Amino acid sequence: MTGEVSPPTEESPAAGGSRTVDWGRGRWVAALTALYGAALLAHPLLPDGTGQSGSLVETFLPWSGLAVPFLLVLALVRRSVLALVAVAFPVLAWLVLFGGSLTDKREAGGELTVVSHNVGADNADPEGTARRLADTGAEVIAVQELSPAAQETFDRVLAPEYRHHTVQGGVGLWSTYGMSAAEPVDIMPWPRALRATLATPKGPVTVYVAHLASVRVTPGSGFTTGRRDAAARLLKEAVDGDSSARLLLVGDFNGTPDDRGLAPLLRTMVSAQAVAGDGFGFSWPAVFPVARIDHVLARGLRPVSAETLPATGSDHLPVSASFAF
Repeated sequence: MTGEVSPPTEESPAAGGSRTVDWGRGRWVAALTALYGAALLAHPLLPDGTGQSGSLVETFLPWSGLAVPFLLVLALVRRSVLALVAVAFPVLAWLVLFGGSLTDKREAGGELTVVSHNVGADNADPEGTARRLADTGAEVIAVQELSPAAQETFDRVLAPEYRHHTVQGGVGLWSTYGMSAAEPVDIMPWPRALRATLATPKGPVTVYVAHLASVRVTPGSGFTTGRRDAAARLLKEAVDGDSSARLLLVGDFNGTPDDRGLAPLLRTMVSAQAVAGDGFGFSWPAVFPVARIDHVLARGLRPVSAETLPATGSDHLPVSASFAF
């Protein structure tokens, strides 16, 4: 009696022992994977929607790569060759966006080093924090969220090496170089930014120190970035209108480099971490950093190296950058 012969499938060998591939298996996994990769590349086009959801997604965009192992497991569970091939798309998309952060771009040397740190209004050890910053040997130290009580401590600890300083509200600047034209910069109703000019051996360098408004995620309002974005626009206007040939902009911006709310400000400057850093430079929260919201930006100076420094008594990590003239 002659039996009916089934055509070869991916589970049964064809003539000669070869197998055919069922490209239809796992199509929905492949489609989901492709959509995810496209969303990564097109994240600036994602609508903000209710509660600035676009900015919220962009804040943690580097962590989006954690979805790739999940998609890979789905493809393996479905035994889908199509889905496995599709996983390469978001991997490549992520590498296009963040692959440069995986390499150490630091160089030796540098003629000017600046350290910026949100020292934290609730810092229980302001003296230890000030000493840690002084021990870096940086020529310039910028701080944010400096309480009136902590200012006295910083003045005392830093005075021997940093004879020139200015404090405007909660932001301060200490320097080994002479300082002039120190003044507040109006970005919020109360002092949260300053400008000063330093007399370095290679010529004047203008320094802006800023602490942009905080952001919150609340059930009723979503990601509240309105005050921060407004402050960023005012800060950009001040920097753009500044004719200084060499300019540094440092501080706690309460936003990451990918956040669209900060894009206009960051676009006009060079990020030291982006071009001369090691890794992502995540600076907050100090106990387990997940986002880089503390920045050192430059115009007219070449970044040589950039990095985060060990934790102090603050909930932020200090950030450091060195520059060549």
